[in-house]
Amino acid sequence: MNIVIVGSRYFGQEVLGALAQEPSVKITRVVTPAADDRLAKAAAERGIEVVVHADPHKVTDEHIGATDLIVTAHSHARITPEALAKSRLGGIGYHPSLLPRHRGIAAVEWTVKEGDPIAGGSIYHLAERMDAGPLAAQDWCFVKKNETARELWERALAPMGLRLLREVVAKAAATGSLPSIPQQEEFATRAPMIK
Repeated sequence: MNIVIVGSRYFGQEVLGALAQEPSVKITRVVTPAADDRLAKAAAERGIEVVVHADPHKVTDEHIGATDLIVTAHSHARITPEALAKSRLGGIGYHPSLLPRHRGIAAVEWTVKEGDPIAGGSIYHLAERMDAGPLAAQDWCFVKKNETARELWERALAPMGLRLLREVVAKAAATGSLPSIPQQEEFATRAPMIK
């Protein structure tokens, strides 16, 4: 199964490394916001094509090309409907919350700020509305008392995201499809950037 990864930074680099270990997966391209990004450098070292998207808010079909699946990994750029249409299975991303709770850029921070005793991660289908697509997988973890957002991310949520992405991608490669469970809109909350 051919995959295009759209992402950046530490998590993007880690997703590249994790998915590159899947025997049924070929990462054909990486799309990043900068040529000197950690993900771009890691892809170049593996001989994977790197495409830089000039607009930090949008990834178009020209950036993606034809593929089986788009995987986002720490990307704040919107994948256009035309780009998703280039992908046989569409696109998925990892969000560090139990969607539909804490939709937005600061999900981990809001988990801690709200005093949630349980956190989680969701693999969701990319859709027109941010973090609102159907779910492909979810898992949860306890939040430690006095744990910071960074500590929670590093201890539990980043490793959970890597594991969930690998599981979903492996199932998609084996079956040719992705699970799709609608989110429960009545429980949706927002997680805007905290200033």
